[in-house]
Amino acid sequence: MAAGKGSRMIGFEGNKTLLPLVPEYSPFKGTHPILLHILDNLPPGPKALVVHHGKNDVLEATKTMNLSYWEQPTLNGTGGALFAAKPFFLDHGLDNCLVTMGDVPFVRTRTYGNLVEGLKSHHCIVLGFQPKDKRQYGVLDSMDGRVIRILEWKYWSALPAEEQGRFNICNAGIYAFRKDALLSYLPILQGKPHRVHKARHGKMKEVEEFFITDLVELMNQDGLSVSYTQTEDDDEVMGVDDLDALKKAQRIFAKLYPREAKGSKQ
Repeated sequence: MAAGKGSRMIGFEGNKTLLPLVPEYSPFKGTHPILLHILDNLPPGPKALVVHHGKNDVLEATKTMNLSYWEQPTLNGTGGALFAAKPFFLDHGLDNCLVTMGDVPFVRTRTYGNLVEGLKSHHCIVLGFQPKDKRQYGVLDSMDGRVIRILEWKYWSALPAEEQGRFNICNAGIYAFRKDALLSYLPILQGKPHRVHKARHGKMKEVEEFFITDLVELMNQDGLSVSYTQTEDDDEVMGVDDLDALKKAQRIFAKLYPREAKGSKQ
């Protein structure tokens, strides 16, 4: 998913998935774009990008990577991105699909593999992690390895403290689905929009959005099996949301890939 603007990346107007992991003179200028690093770490198989903001820049940066592109006409949530890519799922004879975000650069190839491996026993696998501080992350409401639902912070934070304590695994926002299950539930998800307030052109507007997290609860309610696998550490699933996160990602990349980062001028 590479469609969003990234409104918290103050001072940068482009598509944030193209921000550099190796900065030169400025955190916003450099080499090794986040998106290309993610694509390099994905398992083999057909790959698609959901695009919108800065679409032409994304197409240009990835033109040699044998991808297909699907435009999300309106930025209407992660579920809306899946609606845009539905023809991609239909066009390929594969059994499974991974859904990942274009601003989470350090997910390991073996972690993606663990997600897909879990589909041998389950219809959907959620990538989870256990931070020291749950902050405002969504959490997995799970029991005996089964994910019942994903609770966003505004919901679980309103629960009594003793109940909050049982939510110790957070949602990384990365998923694997059996393709047939995903295709069966996309029409159901389309009938369950959320009304949210978002800034649009400097004004707050009420808009419809659709969320992948709802798929988890819908599948579980119908008796499908939803489970999770966990990351090795928090940094593996850090999202590059703002300038501080970008600088942190660039430091992490320099430690993990010192040879590639040698050219940094910062």
